[in-house]
Amino acid sequence: MTTAKEMGLARCHHCGQLSELIDTAPDQQALCPCCHGELHFRQPRSLQRTWAFSLAAVVMLIPANVLPILTVIHFGKGEPDTIMSGIIDLWQSGLWVISAIVFIASILVPVIKLLAIVLLLLVVHWRLPLNKAQCILLYRFVHFIGRWSMLDLFMISILVTLVHLGNIANVESGPGATAFGAVVVLTIFAANSFDPRLIWDLEHE
Repeated sequence: MTTAKEMGLARCHHCGQLSELIDTAPDQQALCPCCHGELHFRQPRSLQRTWAFSLAAVVMLIPANVLPILTVIHFGKGEPDTIMSGIIDLWQSGLWVISAIVFIASILVPVIKLLAIVLLLLVVHWRLPLNKAQCILLYRFVHFIGRWSMLDLFMISILVTLVHLGNIANVESGPGATAFGAVVVLTIFAANSFDPRLIWDLEHE
């Protein structure tokens, strides 16, 4: 099967227009005839940027899970909670469903997403002999579960906004929430930086 790349066709990363990529002088850049964006066969430095975002997300996972993410204050008293201590408290309070949701959204989804992205990077970088169709399904799965990563941040934002009753009750976000937000944003950037066509290129090399 002949690929678009082998036929000299490139898809514009900005507007999606499929155009013939004509050889240009070294100091010139081929442009899309539709939107005049730069044309490339593949996203430039896709692997490097995906590695950088993924590693940064792994580093930020540490403060996100170690630092307090939320402090609930009742009548002037309250102790800060990390993600895991909050999950344990919810579980011990009998709120099993909410505890499970927080665990999935705050720990399971970011870790699985990062592991999947790293696996895809290793497949392309080290040419691992994995099924390419399954790798594409994994790539789509990464995008699917990514939308649930913001669930915790939405919940914290709503609580901080709504629960503000002076000395009676108050909710304050901690530095862990900022770190967790950074993890979510970095994993989104990592997923969007990865060019899935690199997987199919392995079939033709």
